[in-house]
Amino acid sequence: MSEELEKVLNYTFKDKNILREALTHKSYAAERRQGRDNERLEFLGDSVLGLVVAGYLYGLLAAKEEGALSKIKSNLVSRHNLYFWAADISLGKYMLLGQGEDSAGGRARESILSNAMEAVLGAVYLDGGFGAASRIILNWLATQKIEADGGDYKSILQEYLQKRGKPAPEYGVVSTLGPEHEKIFTVEVRLNGARLALGKGKNKKSAEQAAAKAALQSCGAAAKGR
Repeated sequence: MSEELEKVLNYTFKDKNILREALTHKSYAAERRQGRDNERLEFLGDSVLGLVVAGYLYGLLAAKEEGALSKIKSNLVSRHNLYFWAADISLGKYMLLGQGEDSAGGRARESILSNAMEAVLGAVYLDGGFGAASRIILNWLATQKIEADGGDYKSILQEYLQKRGKPAPEYGVVSTLGPEHEKIFTVEVRLNGARLALGKGKNKKSAEQAAAKAALQSCGAAAKGR
């Protein structure tokens, strides 16, 4: 199983025990009363990730001030965004979980996956150095949208409507298409029962964000001064 994950990461661990530690949830370690869990590596990976992302943004966005850079960085390294990264590489199936946590759906839990993603980055840093961890992070960053507003279009849309005395919008799944590992969700955003816009994504949350963005664009509110 570890070989599959190494292929996805494009990194081969010299010390497989470090990778095992990164994939060990505290429920598994407590159940067996042996070995370390991944919390220390999570702490390390968080710092490595933050440094690489900060350096990347500093070089990429030379015209941006500190406040804007901080906002973009915060979005990129957020638990929610790390969860998407972990889900994209199917990290959950490699996790070592206690029986209770596993049966409760821990392999798909946002907090567990996002923390494990940081732990894996910390493990790569320990095993292969800063350059190895940096390459993995930079490859991931190349797939990300760099947006000054943080990409939280749902919050922006709700704020826009509230300022105009409107109720909060509602979201609903219209359809899901494709096989289990490649599903595409279509979500509509409604106001007072009327459809404002549709959005598509690889999961419900990203589809909701896409729908909110489309609604903002149709209102002409996606730019500054909303």
